[in-house]
Amino acid sequence: MAEADLPYAGIRVVEFTHMVMGPTCGLVLADLGAEVIKVEPPQGDNTRRLLGSGAGFFPLFNRNKKSIALDLQTPEGREAALKLAATADIVSENFKPGTMAKLGLDYAAISRVNPRVIFVSHKGFLPGPYDHRTALDEVVQMMGGLAYMTGRPGDPLRAGTSVNDIMGGMFGAIGAMAALAQREHTGRGQEVQSALFENNVFLVAQHMMQFAVTGQPAAPMPGRISAWAVYDVFTVKDGEQVFLAAVSDSQWKVFCEALGYADLFADPRLKTNNDRVHARAWLIPMLRERLAGHGAAELSAIFEKHGLPFAPITRPEALFDDPHLNATGGLAPLELPDGRRTKVPLLPLMMDGHRPGVRLDPPRFNEHGAALLRELGYGEDAIGRLLPPAASQ
Repeated sequence: MAEADLPYAGIRVVEFTHMVMGPTCGLVLADLGAEVIKVEPPQGDNTRRLLGSGAGFFPLFNRNKKSIALDLQTPEGREAALKLAATADIVSENFKPGTMAKLGLDYAAISRVNPRVIFVSHKGFLPGPYDHRTALDEVVQMMGGLAYMTGRPGDPLRAGTSVNDIMGGMFGAIGAMAALAQREHTGRGQEVQSALFENNVFLVAQHMMQFAVTGQPAAPMPGRISAWAVYDVFTVKDGEQVFLAAVSDSQWKVFCEALGYADLFADPRLKTNNDRVHARAWLIPMLRERLAGHGAAELSAIFEKHGLPFAPITRPEALFDDPHLNATGGLAPLELPDGRRTKVPLLPLMMDGHRPGVRLDPPRFNEHGAALLRELGYGEDAIGRLLPPAASQ
């Protein structure tokens, strides 16, 4: 899909963001065609230097963006940032509450010079008794019920990815999209707020409503009473693991026929799904014993042939070689800031038969700073004073 055909082509976003939540908002808008300008501090976004589990943050969440470095602790840097924000359709930030106001870059300040601006704030909590607290994805998972639901009883466990940061950024983008649509009618922008805690509550809302409907608290996922009899991870030949399921009476019939378990299909104790749920205490150990001699690939082939649910237990690094992702364009070429080449997952959607792709690799630090300042009317001497010495060209 050509850049001009993307839905947010012509929309400018200026983001004062770091880590995951704010950059995710910009990533969504950038992938959908917006020009996203990342304002970094003079030393560069700290996310560029993270190790371990944070090492992939910058290249993943900052593709399709431009970079400019401004020192917001100086009057000149703040003035340049305000001039840049005055050209934006959307301004996005995820600093601590009150920081943007202290810098003179909050919604009140920017909307005075740009009444059409949409200002998206990503915070730990929406306004209320908790909004002074410092939040992390882990914090809200613990206080919002997700860690309780993910871990074994008595052993709360955070989810294995930054679910609230990523979804919180997505909801920031959704709010910005809604505000853009509303601006078409009103001619004015507005402030949009998204928050980690409220996002987490939305994620566990199904368990809250389970209690509202049944009066019974939801059990942690590893300790829950399954709604289906066969819905488990099985350890099979050579210690491999595979998830297998049969979630209806018709699937149970196919399961038994495919694996030659006529005796189980004929067993009156296993006639219906609910009968089989009640029989799980002896049925699942029996199935584990019977399936242990099969290979994971063999079982996967049987289940795929007969239309039964199955899944290999896959590590993230193996997904780079996933045949479906590679065949459908779900992974796009990307150059890392250090020059190495890799592939990166795209947004999980198609538009008019196309996946929105990578137009710009993750930017080098301050890569677009000089050009953006020239566009704002700064001369070369002023640019030299504003930009870090090594990045003024």
